[in-house]
Amino acid sequence: MREDICFTDATGLARRIRQKEVSPVEVVRAHLERISAINPRLNAVVTFASNALEQARLAERAVMRGDISGPLHGVPFTCKDMFDVAGVRTTRGSKLFEHRVADTDATTVARLKRAGGIFLGKTNVPEFALWWETDNRVFGRTNNPWNLGRITGGSSGGEAAAIAAGLSPLGIGSDVGGSIRMPAHYCGIVGLKPTHGRVPLTGHWPETLLRAQHVGPMARTVRDVALGLHLMSGPDGIDHECVPVPPPDTLESIDRPIKLRAGWLADGAFAPVDPEVQAIVRKAAAALESAGCSVEHVDLSVLAENPASTVSGPVWAVESGYYFEPFVRGRESELYPFMQKRLANPWPDMREYLKGLAGWEALRHGMTAFFHDYDLLLCPTIPVPAYEHHARELTIDGVTVPARQKLNTAMVWDLTGSPAISVPFGMSADGLPIGVQLVGRHFDEATVLRAAMALEEVSDVRNVHPPLT
Repeated sequence: MREDICFTDATGLARRIRQKEVSPVEVVRAHLERISAINPRLNAVVTFASNALEQARLAERAVMRGDISGPLHGVPFTCKDMFDVAGVRTTRGSKLFEHRVADTDATTVARLKRAGGIFLGKTNVPEFALWWETDNRVFGRTNNPWNLGRITGGSSGGEAAAIAAGLSPLGIGSDVGGSIRMPAHYCGIVGLKPTHGRVPLTGHWPETLLRAQHVGPMARTVRDVALGLHLMSGPDGIDHECVPVPPPDTLESIDRPIKLRAGWLADGAFAPVDPEVQAIVRKAAAALESAGCSVEHVDLSVLAENPASTVSGPVWAVESGYYFEPFVRGRESELYPFMQKRLANPWPDMREYLKGLAGWEALRHGMTAFFHDYDLLLCPTIPVPAYEHHARELTIDGVTVPARQKLNTAMVWDLTGSPAISVPFGMSADGLPIGVQLVGRHFDEATVLRAAMALEEVSDVRNVHPPLT
């Protein structure tokens, strides 16, 4: 297998293709060969493009003519199985849509194709993208490339596993409760959730909880997610949630020294947090200070007073329950057991629903006040490294909590709509990746990316890959 190709990031591959060091055919074939060798143990890539090599040959001929179609010319990419790709099956992780074939590309897929990217395939998801572990009744479970007995997270778990293992250099994920950043943390890659309204949701399903839904890039380097965000962003005339703001900065304009005011929090409102995770966050705070930031420990009591998993529970239950009801009626037995149970639960009453909305607003107000004084927040992506499949409770620093509670560190930024990125910054004693999370002001992805690049530069786990052969 050509690991020199498969572990070169998307930006590097594009440069090598432009300079004719490698051809698009070599690049696509190397990734297909690696998928054939590695994917049976991971179950990350679940549906393949039938024309990837054909598209690579066309891209190769274009290179020889000097006709480069965009910054991803000849570079393969993947997306989670919640995005439509014309002529390709999109199951949404469910038996209910097992044979559904899309007619058109999702906006983000179309934009990466127009930039010269070659669509390689779909990656695995939990049913309806609404669980924190990637498993379903269509394709089964996805395993973590660092330890096959551990989870990849959800709902972009297949995407994160594929990128970490060198099956794909760049992917499209989505995030309504941590679904880009959680798998990025567990699998040791970079995952960016842009500001709400930055990237169109068109062609992504489900079309519910839209004010908390986000689409964003996943990759092995910060420069790749910066490029992916630049290419994906901007209104498409269809998604009414997408805001007409200038596109985010490119790599060239964000790659400069940082002098920012950052707050950091390793436990407190997020407790309990694994001591190893806390130590990595403290180390990242010191690294930001060394890079020129003013760094202070903060309290953020608003997060403790309005835990994201508690705030979101009644809102998610009512709105998703109402949305999914017509899809699942009469076919409940075909659902994955977790989804059966979730949709069978009684809906909260109006008072509980409104209380959840009030907590949601309190979080938005509280974080707006925080970002009046600070440019960034540094915190854990998730309170624990990847754990065993199907765990329902976690014991963290001696405290046993429901597994859903770990979402508090990630889901809150879906509720506030803030841009947030997970960057690999350490390893556990068990050899599992640990990411740190940087959160910024609305539409200030440039600051988030600058700080992320500063951490990446000094990360002990930069260019460290899972021990697969």
